[in-house]
Amino acid sequence: MDGGHPQNMGKLFRVIAPEILDSLAPSDPRAVRSRRDLRRIDFFLGNSRWIVRQLKDRISSPTRIIEIGAGEGWLCRKVHAALPFSSVTGFDLVPRPCGLPPEIDWRCGDFFQTLGDTDAGVCIGSLILHHFSDSALRDLGVRLQSFRQIVFCEPLRARLPLFFSKLSCPFIGEVTRHDMPASIRAGFCLGELPDLLGLDSRQWTVRELSNWRGSVRLVASRG
Repeated sequence: MDGGHPQNMGKLFRVIAPEILDSLAPSDPRAVRSRRDLRRIDFFLGNSRWIVRQLKDRISSPTRIIEIGAGEGWLCRKVHAALPFSSVTGFDLVPRPCGLPPEIDWRCGDFFQTLGDTDAGVCIGSLILHHFSDSALRDLGVRLQSFRQIVFCEPLRARLPLFFSKLSCPFIGEVTRHDMPASIRAGFCLGELPDLLGLDSRQWTVRELSNWRGSVRLVASRG
């Protein structure tokens, strides 16, 4: 996807830069360390907990839930454990993670090419949308129109999260020391994601919030 160009939103520009983890093989020791760092960061941010809570509050009957950018399947596992009556499918460029429960489906490939043909009710994602340019997000938004609900957590593009990323440097690996501030600079301010994804208020009920830890959170329902 193209990187687009910076957007002037307040004091911080949105800048999309390559992240090291995306170029590493899943078995690379640096990638293994980075994924461990990401689990710790997720615990601090509370993103997976929040996504699972939103799903539990909104889903009362069996449905199909898709996670885009599912990585090592961490969130898929949590969703499957919390909502065992629903089916869960992970979409990512990497092969199916080892040890993933057989009940969880896995699709290896470019979800921009396959998502629009998928029969599912809910699409979720954590720390995936910031990888894409504005034009790519608009393209993704077209594909999301077939879902009834979407739930996403992304980096908050602000100075406090950047400060936290500097404080964490002694405790994280070299890949995460590079990728964390890069993710924050490519993140979003409140109000940007609904617009970029084309969530028309006449069709979608949108709730968006941020927290001091550094997350932008979006949950939207259609119909």
